[in-house]
Amino acid sequence: MSVSQDDVAAGSSSSVAPLLVMNDISKSFPGVLALSHVNLEIQPGEIHAIVGENGAGKSTLMKILAGVHKPTEGTIQWAGDEVSIGSPHAAQQLGIRMVFQELSLVPDLSVAENISLGRMPRGRLFVDRKRMARLALEALKVIGEELDPNTLIADLTISQRQLVEIARVISSGARLVALDEPTSSLTEFEGKKLLAVIKSLKHSGISVIYISHRLHEVLAIADRVTVMRDGRTIETRSAQGATQAELVQRMVGRDLDDMFPKAIVPIGPVVFRAENLTGEGKFSDITIEVRSGEIVGLAGLIGAGRTEFARAVFGLDRFDSGACFLNSVRIRPKNPAQAIRDGIAYVPEDRRLLGIVPPLSIRENLTLSILRRESRAGVSRAGVIGRRAERAEAARLTKHLSVVPAAIERRIETLSGGNQQKVVLGRWLATGPALLILDEPTRGVDVGAKAEIHRIIGELAAEGIAILMISSELPEIIAASDRVYVLHEGSLVAEFDREGITEENIMTAATGALAS
Repeated sequence: MSVSQDDVAAGSSSSVAPLLVMNDISKSFPGVLALSHVNLEIQPGEIHAIVGENGAGKSTLMKILAGVHKPTEGTIQWAGDEVSIGSPHAAQQLGIRMVFQELSLVPDLSVAENISLGRMPRGRLFVDRKRMARLALEALKVIGEELDPNTLIADLTISQRQLVEIARVISSGARLVALDEPTSSLTEFEGKKLLAVIKSLKHSGISVIYISHRLHEVLAIADRVTVMRDGRTIETRSAQGATQAELVQRMVGRDLDDMFPKAIVPIGPVVFRAENLTGEGKFSDITIEVRSGEIVGLAGLIGAGRTEFARAVFGLDRFDSGACFLNSVRIRPKNPAQAIRDGIAYVPEDRRLLGIVPPLSIRENLTLSILRRESRAGVSRAGVIGRRAERAEAARLTKHLSVVPAAIERRIETLSGGNQQKVVLGRWLATGPALLILDEPTRGVDVGAKAEIHRIIGELAAEGIAILMISSELPEIIAASDRVYVLHEGSLVAEFDREGITEENIMTAATGALAS
């Protein structure tokens, strides 16, 4: 069925029957009302965005649609018929496919095996691996990604894994695809490529539910937008004519004049300097410096070497040549423990996989980095953890970072993404770093949490901490940075001061156009 732009824009008033209607959906967990009478209607061939702060109920609603949870109240209609989606398999049988923010790939299987997982092509006796590889290449071609189908998922970067997850969904013949923060690990450039893929799905008649905290993407791609807050539907409106400011106000119930507030603080002497740092096959001959109180952005496209450089500085990976200096003293961070002792802290890009320990409490996550230290910042003496000191330090950090709720014995996995990120940040602040490396500090958090995290970053800069920030969101890099270095294919290609930090300058350098 072909669907006109007028039909899609008209929404529920269109003469075209909706593909999906979720009516008066409520969901209760023990002691928590997660959803209260939520309504959602999706037209055939529509890109429908759902926006809201972390904890607004977006993920719970999608899990009901995916058959992971059953609604406490309400009904679901699919293609005009009332249905009960009792399992993920039932959702898939209807043609509903989900890509959650936490990816579901199998690390020890190949790209091709993951794309065909659950529907591997059969030969006469065994899996037809040639056909499976061909199907994988076709799916990857649709999204413009070149990967060896035999590569293990474990050997891919986070951004590449995200693209494989999306390729798997695209190849499954879905009628409705729900994407939860699909560009959260992608740069602006790669994100735009993905948006073009999503638009091609729409033109082929596939409906898309698009969940993102990147509101400029929402307004660029969506036909309609549903705003959720506190487990309720606030409004559904046409994306045409809407502004980011209007959506933010509806999402949080208040105005946010500045999403990335920039603190103007004195810039002091050089704290960190990398000279001609080289990691073979990852980055080459990089020289940068970060001063006291300075926020330095590190920009570049996927594969540019940003995270690889940061991991080498923190001792997670080795570098082959070059040198690092902290406060003019040469350091050799062979491992994270040594880097921490030297005065370096690193907040990784994948909060769930590398940042938090989900089963542990807020207290335990906050103090992981200082359990073995016997200095002023430590919480142990002679190898024995002082529980009173540990609780006091955890309480201080949760208050300082405005972690909500501030119940330090609560399991961290129950917190919103923004509050989890605050805890990860607090863990490294407890070490008293001279250099703080932030890799995607606001990835996957809502607009309110972004503003709060940037306020905290500004306060840390004001305290004299040198900050090196990696971000795939250009508005974040542009607003927060005092200077920006740009990497392209592992090489440093540009440096911009505050006046020169523009989207055009950064993208020109990041795409290699400066060298052409």
